[in-house]
Amino acid sequence: MARVRPFRGLRYRTDGPDVSSLIAPPYDVINDEQRTALLQGNPRNVVALELPEGPLDPTQAGNRYETGAATWDEWRKDGTLVADDGPRVYVLEQRFSVHGSPVRRRAFILEVGLEPFSAGVVLPHERTLPKALGDRFELTKSTSANLSQVFALFDDAEGTTDALFDAATAATPVARATDADGVSSTLWASADTDLAASLSVLLADKRIFIADGHHRYTTALAYRDLRREQADAASENTDPAYDYVMMALVNMEDPELVVMPTHRVATSATPLDPKAFKAALARWFELSVPPTEKPWHALDSIDRPAFLVKTSDDDAPLLAVLRPDVDIDSAIPLERSAAWKHLDVAVLQELILDPLLDIHPDRPDTLDRLAFVKGAEAALEMGRQDSVAFVLRPTRMDQLREVAMAGETMPQKSTYFYPKLLSGLVFRSCD
Repeated sequence: MARVRPFRGLRYRTDGPDVSSLIAPPYDVINDEQRTALLQGNPRNVVALELPEGPLDPTQAGNRYETGAATWDEWRKDGTLVADDGPRVYVLEQRFSVHGSPVRRRAFILEVGLEPFSAGVVLPHERTLPKALGDRFELTKSTSANLSQVFALFDDAEGTTDALFDAATAATPVARATDADGVSSTLWASADTDLAASLSVLLADKRIFIADGHHRYTTALAYRDLRREQADAASENTDPAYDYVMMALVNMEDPELVVMPTHRVATSATPLDPKAFKAALARWFELSVPPTEKPWHALDSIDRPAFLVKTSDDDAPLLAVLRPDVDIDSAIPLERSAAWKHLDVAVLQELILDPLLDIHPDRPDTLDRLAFVKGAEAALEMGRQDSVAFVLRPTRMDQLREVAMAGETMPQKSTYFYPKLLSGLVFRSCD
């Protein structure tokens, strides 16, 4: 069963609720220039904690983990960060627009009991990369804190939580922020014990699916195990904070939940022969020319794995649709579920990227030749010598659920939940 409970969060102390100068996107989408700009805007921006100064090597003096720990301690001592008076259920509402239409997404921010993935309570859906795990583990170890949330989903097809959201957001918010993309985030901190109890009961029999933050969750598991090894056997604390992780929980059945695709641009390790490449594609795929205006719309009505493909010498992309006579089990002879094998990203990985371009996550050194792009137009314009652009469709929620419940993970960047959660609205100590 899922264990959820309110926690005593720490938040920025400000004169008013607007914390826009203090928040930031997730650490893994911030480059050096963006980090510098955020700190120029406010030297106490959360990136000073999430991406501290110093070398990545934890054995070097003045490394980023020592810097992060010192900043975390300093900010709590000097009043930059202040803890709430008691445990709170934090409620987040994000408002934004997609193709000109207004959208709202709501989440409960709670601490959730850590469970190994094998327990089937909290389920991943994407692969993680060891390099990123090492960095986050060192930072968590040095600060003993959750500096940002894991973004997770729960199944509430009946909309039972809608009334709980409505009641919680009727109060006065404690923080507001607008990011560089114009996304408005509002935070409430509820001390209502009935709300906390209702959520504990409601979520107890739910599976929780990680949407974004696999590295954070896996890091939290590793940190929990470390703390358990270090714990005094005589300790009376049988339910310590380090056994939990901060999560933002969103109803996966919410019709306003926005999932976008992440497109790929792959570069061949050897000179690419576009004609031979397309001939190899024809073994598995029907190739045709889609409409020239917004060609990605041609993907909308197809019920088989499909994507757009464009080599650097093409003026326009081709529509590639898995041929109806292809036996997917023979084409992808892996011990994986049918749900996994029918993912667009899995078909792309196993039938094109691996055999034709020598790129596969099992060979991490090859991933340097794979770029991930958010916009379809941007992907199609990135064509360069010996490269191929692939425009994909969003992964559906039913696909995510089926793959996760089969105990499998999708290829990296199979989903892009828009917008990202902001860092800096609330923090959580693991002590």
